[in-house]
Amino acid sequence: MKFFLSSVLNRERANEKIDKWSGLIAKHGWGFWAVELTESRRFLGFAGLQALEDSHPFGPGVEIGWRLAREYWGRGYASEAATRVLAFAFEILELPEVIATTAVGNLRSSAVMERIGMRGPDTVFRFLDVPKEKPLGDCVLYRVSREEWGARGDA
Repeated sequence: MKFFLSSVLNRERANEKIDKWSGLIAKHGWGFWAVELTESRRFLGFAGLQALEDSHPFGPGVEIGWRLAREYWGRGYASEAATRVLAFAFEILELPEVIATTAVGNLRSSAVMERIGMRGPDTVFRFLDVPKEKPLGDCVLYRVSREEWGARGDA
């Protein structure tokens, strides 16, 4: 949660988010899904898609996101999960484009975005609802279109 404005979630707040995401999956058929190790079914975190909020400067649209427990960073799990999410976005939902944003300085997330074929950073922007004294409001934008996804060499 280093690059998020809120601190680590307590169990009650985490359960609220899980309930919200579960409801969105039930309603739309997509959202944030649990990521787990195949062999042990150990929970690593989540990855998925979300519709951009009205306040997002690049909406309307759909954003990809992920969060994994720190102990699983640097092992390729985020890239693997995000690649599967993009396949779902373009091959099943047939979305025209997916974006991703991260705080300036979040080099790990930016590297995942580049590894999964997203281009960027296109622009640096600031979320309007973030107080100016909070540096995490400065973000970078990455994007990939369905055509770009289909044209990649490993398709």
